[in-house]
Amino acid sequence: MNLTRRHTLAALACTALSALGSTAALAQAAYPAKTVTLVNNFPPGGPSDILARSVAASLQESLKQSFIVENKAGASGNIGAAQVAKSAPDGYTVLFGIDTAFTVNPHLYPSMPFKPGDLKPVVIMASSGLLIGTHPATGIKTFGDLLSKGRQKSLNFSSGGNGSPGHLAAAVLSNSTPVRITHIPYKGNTPAVTAVLSGEVDGGILATPGMLPHVQAGKINPLAVTSARRSQLAPQLPTVAELGLKALELEVLYLVMVPAATPDTVVQTLAKGINEALQRPDMKERMKSLDLFYEGLTGAAASKRLSDMQQRYGAIVQSTGMKAD
Repeated sequence: MNLTRRHTLAALACTALSALGSTAALAQAAYPAKTVTLVNNFPPGGPSDILARSVAASLQESLKQSFIVENKAGASGNIGAAQVAKSAPDGYTVLFGIDTAFTVNPHLYPSMPFKPGDLKPVVIMASSGLLIGTHPATGIKTFGDLLSKGRQKSLNFSSGGNGSPGHLAAAVLSNSTPVRITHIPYKGNTPAVTAVLSGEVDGGILATPGMLPHVQAGKINPLAVTSARRSQLAPQLPTVAELGLKALELEVLYLVMVPAATPDTVVQTLAKGINEALQRPDMKERMKSLDLFYEGLTGAAASKRLSDMQQRYGAIVQSTGMKAD
């Protein structure tokens, strides 16, 4: 091959690579160019699902593209998280859920369908506490009543499933006090709350947003909240720290994750759109109605928040002997 022909082929190759690079850059700049699926890894009706649908509506308006919510529940959030982890890293399949698939499940399940490093955070949107509540028929109206009754007999407490915040909290309560708890897992926070409401179980330590409407209707007795701050909607309730049980201080993080190889420009577009959505007056009201505290953490700050919780919850799982029932 003569020198001129080599130079011509090299120039054509460079032109082709440049064109490919320009096309990729254009694709990223144009994101989103088609429908984005937000995979919520818990059943419909729970707090993370409600927040996902509210944010999706706002993103659809601001980014001029369709955002749909797909519920993919099962295995304490692992199934939905695995679906996103194995999807194309292009920003069109996004995980919208809570932290436990990354902070609790790796310590609880002998094998996981994905590695935590397969996904990276876009944003930690908000946090909320859990509410300790009991069915009125138990006669338990205060945390002191719970301690007294729980010494006398084992109490059935529902949770949203193995590895859920309610499961973790029930294990901590049973490990830190004389209260004897039998854990009853359900398929999501909503059916777990329904079990308390109907008297199918004695109580539960469940996401505050799902419990409060029934507390306000007088159908569930509220005892305390596990958040560091008092509830915005029920400020009369003490925190567990105020009751001398700091070990039970637990929060749920509402987060958005994407496959680890997703381009930074796409991640930044999503993070910006979501944080702007959360600052809208109507979204602030929606978050308050769910008793959520805004966080808005991205990048290294979001990763550190998850890492710190993962380490803490690992120690809790080990010390309590908590198992996937």
